Amino acid sequence: MPKEIIVDPDLMRQKATLAFAEIPVNAYATPFAEERARRGDAALREILRHMLIIRAFESMLASFKATGSYAGISFNYKGPAHLSIGQEGAAVGAALALKPEDHIFGSHRSHGEFIAKGLSTIAQLDEPALNAIMAEHQDGGLLRSVQQHIGGEGKALAENFLLFGLLAEIFMRANGFNGGMGGSMHAFFPPFGAFPNNAIVGGSAGIATGAALRKKLSGSGGITVANSGDGSTGCGPVWEAMNFAAMAQLDTLWGDKKGGLPVLFFFNNNFYAMGGQTIGETMGWDRLSRIGAAINPASMHAETVNGTNPLAVADAVARKRALLLEGKGPALLDVECYRISGHSTTDTNVYRSREEMQLWEAHDPIVLFERALLDEGVLTEDSLAAMRDTVAAQIKAITSAAVDPAAAPIVDVRADPTLIGRLMFSNAEIPVPETPAPLLAAPETSARIRQNAKKARFGLSESGEKLSAMRAITLRDGLFESVLHHMVNDPSLIAYGEECREWGGAFGVYRGLSDILPYDRLFNSPISEAAIVATAVGHALEGGRSLVELMYGDFIGRAGDEIFNQMAKWQSMSAGALKVPVVLRCSIGSKYGAQHSQDWSALVAHIPGLKVLYPATPYDAKGLLASALSSEDPVVFFESQRLYDVVEQFRTEGVPTDYYRIPMGEPDIKRVGSDVTILTIGPSLYSAIAAAEQLETHHGLSAEIIDARSLVPFNYDTVLESVKKTGRILLVSEASERGSFAMTLSANIARFAFGDLKAAPRVLGSPNWIVPGAEMETTYFPQVEDILDVVTGEFFPEKRSNRRGVRDWNDLDLARRAL
Repeated sequence: MPKEIIVDPDLMRQKATLAFAEIPVNAYATPFAEERARRGDAALREILRHMLIIRAFESMLASFKATGSYAGISFNYKGPAHLSIGQEGAAVGAALALKPEDHIFGSHRSHGEFIAKGLSTIAQLDEPALNAIMAEHQDGGLLRSVQQHIGGEGKALAENFLLFGLLAEIFMRANGFNGGMGGSMHAFFPPFGAFPNNAIVGGSAGIATGAALRKKLSGSGGITVANSGDGSTGCGPVWEAMNFAAMAQLDTLWGDKKGGLPVLFFFNNNFYAMGGQTIGETMGWDRLSRIGAAINPASMHAETVNGTNPLAVADAVARKRALLLEGKGPALLDVECYRISGHSTTDTNVYRSREEMQLWEAHDPIVLFERALLDEGVLTEDSLAAMRDTVAAQIKAITSAAVDPAAAPIVDVRADPTLIGRLMFSNAEIPVPETPAPLLAAPETSARIRQNAKKARFGLSESGEKLSAMRAITLRDGLFESVLHHMVNDPSLIAYGEECREWGGAFGVYRGLSDILPYDRLFNSPISEAAIVATAVGHALEGGRSLVELMYGDFIGRAGDEIFNQMAKWQSMSAGALKVPVVLRCSIGSKYGAQHSQDWSALVAHIPGLKVLYPATPYDAKGLLASALSSEDPVVFFESQRLYDVVEQFRTEGVPTDYYRIPMGEPDIKRVGSDVTILTIGPSLYSAIAAAEQLETHHGLSAEIIDARSLVPFNYDTVLESVKKTGRILLVSEASERGSFAMTLSANIARFAFGDLKAAPRVLGSPNWIVPGAEMETTYFPQVEDILDVVTGEFFPEKRSNRRGVRDWNDLDLARRAL
């Protein structure tokens, strides 16, 4: 059903000019007396105390990096320290306006935001709620360490818990908030609303957007905040995320879920991206807030705010939060502050003048706020001194405990060598919920489903003739049936990507779903691969489940960070506390040449933290996608475009109508043999089957064909048993041979089956040059003739006949020529 949004040429051809919503700059003008009357003196003093805690905490880290000691405590801290000294007003001001249900996502420089959000949440929660959070985390282990080595009662105990858990994490200790797996740039603690900090510049933009999408769909309340610096506005994924958050369909097509995403893009603008000055040098804008005008007619409600004044920041965040909760998001804040410290502790500030730094000394947020409180009588010099002493004592006590192995145990990998490995995957599956999700129409009303019901479930006729894709269930149909089952029964699952709705996906897998599923469950995304994957991760981290599609595997390069650094790592960097149930479907192309037909499965399989599947038959595709969609781990699911129309030829019972799952990691014997094992990945299965028939008919050789089906995990048992029988193995893949996953399998098989091998394992892949166009593909991807040449020419030279394929080259010579 086509969208009812008419692109009217008469309207589009009218002469006009575009107007942009005004963007306020430093508009805050609330008198201090008014703020005092509204907030009260105690709250104002708490704002200052929170800024002092952040300053003291980060000054402690700076001291360790510079001198190896702090307040008489010696410690060799080996990790990084990207400090936000000078930005405390921005962090505390923002947290002041946020609620516990609001979630912040940070950057590599987010200690201050983490602490500010934690302190704000502690202030707002009652003691029973805080005690429950502390008792639940690590089964109370961190809480017991704090009680034993630091102490405190009530909310003071919770503050010590917050600061010690963060510092132990920064020091990569076992009872840090993330088990020492996150460290300085990745620390987070979701129960206090502090979600992952991100070492990749701008990396939180898409994740926070996806989390906001989940909040919107689930009705869980609150907003998300994407914290990043001014330098991140030079990053494409940040722009992709802002555009995704501002998609017009959220207001035009989403029915009862209409309204913008509740995400605030909060830019800590300290005027420098490392050593590059953003204003006047590396960016085109004069005020960062100007970029909001490029996103939507509301200019993202953008505003430039004085980040040295926590009250001005709190005012702006509170106003944006209200807009977001009204469904008017997204919003953008350009929060101008100044980084007094260097980019990192090795930064000598050679890129900025001493004069400039001296000018900004008078704008230190702590100095300014102290002076305001003193001038108005909210503080006295004595009470200020006492506050400073109390904060210093608190940080010293936290630090003393964090460097003490008795209080903060070292992660002992030597004693438990696979400790980190066990954190990579949960290896858990969910049952499919029994309560169906709300639908636009009953599934049986779909023409696609009615057509599939008429098809044969097995792809061969009684006489052995292969049935056409019109007469039998195809691989495309198998994928559709798994997606349908999960989408109908699991309301937490959403699906999106390029052309996923009316088009049915670029290759028709989703065809028919738009008649059944509302827009908030299945929608077209922008052509923004980075945003597609990042938002899927954020949606999952916030408690949803995501099924997203990249049209071609070649486009993985457009979402490299999001797949390799975000999707793959938050499970392990959280020490297993977070789950990332994301399924990323990628087609592997054909006929489109060098930029659309590459098999990049090895590239993905190389990255720890991703499960990788590549089925080649309808039965396997349906069962494996069902397992992927029920998995709590991130899965990249490869599909060959040349196989979408294949019918089931191996299981005589065909593709079951009912729902089923196939365990990941189990290769499948597709043909039994005794002379040579051929292990295939993806569509090479069919070339191998055809070659096996010729080997038997013309050469009297029996080939056992094993379909890998899964790259990560991979159970070698079936293959090793086969090699024990045959003594020879050929691995066939359509990926370029150099660095292919088949090479990894080959090396391991040579090691594990060394005593059973009669010849070295042989890998047959594509050449190490570009994929040519359609007319030349048979000279590139391994063909039946190439398999016959290897088996008869290398494994059984006595069977060799004239070379059939075109691979008449010397591999050693090619390697010398970078080929």
